[in-house]
Amino acid sequence: MRQLFDFDEIRPFYDEEIPDIIRSLTKEEKFRHALKFVVPDVDAFCRQMEECTTKREFQKRLAIPVLNDLARRSTSGVDASGLENLSPSGNYTYMSNHRDIVLDASFLNMMLDAHGFETSEVAIGDNLLVYPWISDLVRVNKSVIVNRNVPRRRMLEVSRRLSNYINFAIKIKHQSLWIAQREGRSKNSEDQTQESVIKMLNLGGGSDMRTNIMGLNIVPVSISYEYDPCDYLKAKEYQMKRDNPDYKKQPQDDLFSMETGISGYKGHIHFYLSPVINGELEKLEDCCEKSDVLHCITHIIDKAIHSNYMIYSGNYVAYDELYHTDRFSRNYSTEEKRRFMDYMQKQLDKIDLPQKDEAFLLERMLEMYSNPLKNKLIATGVDL
Repeated sequence: MRQLFDFDEIRPFYDEEIPDIIRSLTKEEKFRHALKFVVPDVDAFCRQMEECTTKREFQKRLAIPVLNDLARRSTSGVDASGLENLSPSGNYTYMSNHRDIVLDASFLNMMLDAHGFETSEVAIGDNLLVYPWISDLVRVNKSVIVNRNVPRRRMLEVSRRLSNYINFAIKIKHQSLWIAQREGRSKNSEDQTQESVIKMLNLGGGSDMRTNIMGLNIVPVSISYEYDPCDYLKAKEYQMKRDNPDYKKQPQDDLFSMETGISGYKGHIHFYLSPVINGELEKLEDCCEKSDVLHCITHIIDKAIHSNYMIYSGNYVAYDELYHTDRFSRNYSTEEKRRFMDYMQKQLDKIDLPQKDEAFLLERMLEMYSNPLKNKLIATGVDL
């Protein structure tokens, strides 16, 4: 079914476009060079790609097996819970916290496929698409392009088009979609849903925000990484911004973060999929003023995400180290504490700065690992 709106610049490719796009990709030298880092035989992989004629076939035959192999090589396991809250025939807007540029949505799709669910489309920022072949690849892999670097005068137009597309995907195509709860990764793991994301989603509906958001079947997803390979890069960026308020990341910085996140060791990764928030949204009429609905929606999403983090021994160690307490000492052994602090030091040693402030950098990294625990305690009503 074709849509009434013009989504050609941002939509995933139609299946009839896939063969030509794939033939173009397999001839792109930079794409073939990138493949060397994830597959053992580039030529064989490209031949298999050229046999794919649909997005689903590409994902089933190539993308998901590559992700499973990556999980075996760079994690101690990836798993998911909460899927009993959902139906494989349902259409959902999966909204999650955002840790890794590439793998958050990719591993979620791997989990959905393993449990008999259709993979979701993925909303991805155009700031990451630094080469045309990357844009082609992600659209073959069911990605939707989020235009970020646009003039202010076009922001409403661009946001409305994206909102219209998401509404079209969920309600007409019956296709689930993943979107992060905020623009960009949360560098300190202080995961808070941006109101601007909810405002954008609301643009594609009618006049009532609560009804519009209910129509998108939002499923909060809690993503918990035992280790974040990019933690030292995020800490480094904190010091660079502290020392130079005008510091701006370059495109190559995001590329290096993508490479580091993909190849680096992540320990265990867990996804928890909460129930659709519509039951909570139905109660809003009685519990808050119309002007407060936006805040209430973000609070519902945040509470669901925070309540369902998986907490690892390193999170407990980081909290006690950051706040100079032994509150959670029963939750980790002496060996687990030593291993985590050794890991922190190894990550700190990777940071190359002319005036390296190791105490500041360590504090930032401890925050990254302690904030999920802190927010879970608050969301579940535990007194801090």
